[in-house]
Formats: sequence, C-alpha cells, structure tokens
Amino acid sequence: MTRAEGAGATGVDPRELWLTPDRPRRGRRPAFSREAITVAAVALADTEGIDAVTMRRVAAEVGAGVMSLYSYAPDKETLLDLMIDHVNGELPTSGPLTGDWRADLKSIGHLQRDHMLRHPWLATAVPARRTLGPRTLAFLEHALAALRPSGLDGGARLEVFAQLTAFVAGHVAHEVAQAEAAQAPGRAAAEALYLAAVAADGHHPELAEALASAGRPVTPDATFARFLNRLVDGLDAG
Repeated sequence: MTRAEGAGATGVDPRELWLTPDRPRRGRRPAFSREAITVAAVALADTEGIDAVTMRRVAAEVGAGVMSLYSYAPDKETLLDLMIDHVNGELPTSGPLTGDWRADLKSIGHLQRDHMLRHPWLATAVPARRTLGPRTLAFLEHALAALRPSGLDGGARLEVFAQLTAFVAGHVAHEVAQAEAAQAPGRAAAEALYLAAVAADGHHPELAEALASAGRPVTPDATFARFLNRLVDGLDAG
C-alpha cells in the first residue's frame, strides 16, 4: 500500500485503505494480516496508551519485520485509522430506534462514552482525524437514521453527529485526566480547601455562590448525563 494522489496530508488514499484486500500487493504470502496488525496495535494502546504504539513495537507483537509492516500501514497515521475503525466495530448499528430523535441521540452519546472509556486513547485520537472505514460509516449511518425524525437535512444531521462526537470525546478525555489526577494522595482534599479559601476572600462572589448552591450528583455517570442532556435538549431542529 502506498500513498496515492487524493490522499490527505497523512495516511493513504481511503480507496486504497478500505477497498483493497487485506494483503500486500507484492511478495510472498505473509504469516500475518492487516487485521492481526490492527488487533495487536489496539491491545497495546488499551494497555499501555497510544504512545506505546510504534511500528517497531507492533511488528514485534505479530512476529514480523518492521519493514514488512509498511506494506499494510505505511505510517502510524494509517495504523491509527485502522485501529479506530476496528474498535468502532463494537458499536451497535442495527438496534431499534424509538422515533424520539433526542432520546435516541442521547442513547448514542452514552454508547460513545462507554466505548471511549473502554479504549481511552480514542478520546484524543478521534477528534484529530476523519476515519472513513466501513465500521465507522456503519455507525454513522445508524446515527443519521436516528436523527431523521428531527426534520434536519442530511448536512445538518452530519453536523449534529459531529458535534455530539466531539462533545463526548472532549468529556471523556477530561474524565480520564481527572481520574488520573485524583489518584494523587490528598489532591481532592487540598483542592477543596483551596476553593473554600478563595470563595471566602470576598473577591469571587460568583464562584462563592456557585460553590454554595445545592449540590448535584457528582459521579462520572451522573455528570455526563447532565451535560449530555443540556447539549441535546438545546439543539435547534428548526
């Protein structure tokens, strides 16, 4: 697989990536496949983070030479596209829709969050690229069908889905970072004491009022649901 006219700034022409067989164009039949390479890369990213995914490391995982890997994925950008589309196969694409597009869109948002929490590297990888693989497009088709009752035209439905995906990715990235920060001993207690001192200094009345307001559930699930509801309920379908 090589770069071709029509390819983006990184990666290969999507026609070559998604519409060609899972084998290199030249040479003897190898003992591994593009699928095996992708699965190995996903396993590395899930367990060690996306920075652990290098062509050399993936080659070692599948027992291949580094140079032979380039027949399947000429660079890490292409490998990331393969990884994203592979894990997107976990997302449902044929479940029943209620006809209530807001309710269905919220369900899709929750599915996306659960999916990104299973694969935390997705939250930062997805916004940085436009993956057009078959599994990704199947889920997009499902989401667009869910939005049909909204009365929005096709272009607007694409925009709404992109807006939802960007929101979920950003929220999950923040959620994962906060969870990691909270593991530091005493961090949460120290932050609470600091904010209490700031709220009492008389220079931050708006913050003081916000901190003193009635508490809301602060579990990750409840917080995400609250933010998602605000986003979807506020969408203009006119």
